[in-house]
Amino acid sequence: MMLKGRIININSSNYTVIAKDKKYVCTVRGVFREKKVTPLVGDNVVINVKDSQIIEILKRKNQLQRPSVANIDMSLIMVSVKKPNLDLLLLDKLLVHSLASKITPIICFTKCDLLNDDEYEKIKEIKKYYKKIGFEVIENTEISYFKKLVSGKTVVCAGQTGSGKSTFINKIDSTLDLKTAPISKALGRGVHTTRLNSIYKVDDFYIVDTPGFSALDFDNIDKEVIKDCFIEFNNYTCKYTGCYHINIDGCGIEGNKNILPSRYKNYKRFIKEKDESSSKFFKK
Repeated sequence: MMLKGRIININSSNYTVIAKDKKYVCTVRGVFREKKVTPLVGDNVVINVKDSQIIEILKRKNQLQRPSVANIDMSLIMVSVKKPNLDLLLLDKLLVHSLASKITPIICFTKCDLLNDDEYEKIKEIKKYYKKIGFEVIENTEISYFKKLVSGKTVVCAGQTGSGKSTFINKIDSTLDLKTAPISKALGRGVHTTRLNSIYKVDDFYIVDTPGFSALDFDNIDKEVIKDCFIEFNNYTCKYTGCYHINIDGCGIEGNKNILPSRYKNYKRFIKEKDESSSKFFKK
């Protein structure tokens, strides 16, 4: 018997597929290895129930690089404001990766309760800016609102280790009881508790828990796409066609006081990273 299903967990060479509300632990056909096709969590597949084997991977609508998941509607970018400290560089990288993959991002600030009043005021200004330019921004206490945002969708949790991804998912559905751990005192950052990408069904949506990470590259994202992902740039006029808004006299973006300084700084860094990686590629 053949069934259509979805990969919800991968553990070594075992692929857990949910089909018609039942779970099947499957292997993959050798033809996928020969074609160098790697099944991902989130893949829609066809399985042979008798042989417990995935025989077809259906066409993906999108795919994220890190975390490696497929067929995602939205990304929940978890941003810790303390322990580990706020990392706007990683936030902006994750926003670029989401937008480049045609995935709608939601920014979720966590651990705001650890801040004093002055620190929280600064976070509120940052939240206000990201909302103003068009992103959905929440705190991890806004569970009901989050559920409305993701109704009927598949959403992936992304963020650095210790940002509170598993804790947030446990708040959404306490029956999942995902493993969590305190921040490492020696390292001042989170320790890994999630080892595998896994999809969970909650109410009328799916949520993907992923291992934390702190490094991303732009190897698979064009330079022009990186620029387009800084969506607030479209609100201002630059008189130069094809301008990358870096070290150009008269540019309408560079030095624009309406743009959050950290955003423009991160944009320049990403373009530099892309230029350097492209240069290394052509030197090979």
